[in-house]
Amino acid sequence: MNDFLPLENYKPLRDVVFDYMKDAIITGKLKPGERLMEVQLAEKLGVSRTPVREAIRKLELEGLVVMVPRKGAYVADLDAKDLLNVLEVRSSLEGLAASLAAERITDEEIDKLKKIVEEFQKKIEEGDNEGLVKLDKEFHDLIFTASRNDKLIQIMNNLQEHVHRFRVKYINEEKKAKKIHQEHKKITEAIEARDTDAARRWAEKHIRNFQTEVVKDIKYFSYKE
Repeated sequence: MNDFLPLENYKPLRDVVFDYMKDAIITGKLKPGERLMEVQLAEKLGVSRTPVREAIRKLELEGLVVMVPRKGAYVADLDAKDLLNVLEVRSSLEGLAASLAAERITDEEIDKLKKIVEEFQKKIEEGDNEGLVKLDKEFHDLIFTASRNDKLIQIMNNLQEHVHRFRVKYINEEKKAKKIHQEHKKITEAIEARDTDAARRWAEKHIRNFQTEVVKDIKYFSYKE
């Protein structure tokens, strides 16, 4: 079955193809180590080879694709070492964002945060892993938005794709999903109480726990020295 792209008049075709392929890599539809064949991808997406080739080059610049001499393009492996470096930074960023959010968040945003936490529990019960991944991202994005710090948001956005590929793997176990849910509740309660110190502590602990799980599961990832 072909996966023809929705062509948006306001967006160049090369950007539509790039966005599609980037999302496919981040969400795991295109697997780590999978070879990217221009002809097959072009046929599948209903486009010519040129925008596919341009998208692959751009993805290489972002570190999501690697070019192997005389072999072609491949989806970059999940690199646990890189992720651990990112998580060290993200722990501090999340703590700062939660602390600022506790000062600056609106009542409407608190309600949204609580609704996400409630919906997360429902998705656990339904076994909806894709829904859990989506809600986890929404939860963290909302806290950063509530920080009202544009530079902080920009820095975090640059780290998102490095984290999201592992997020898909991390949330696929019910035990881990329940732990995430409890930590989200603690963060939300601290922010709602306007307790900046507690919000920072719980947000940092939340990311450190994720980091601990990555270390435990490191045998599943490609660890590059």
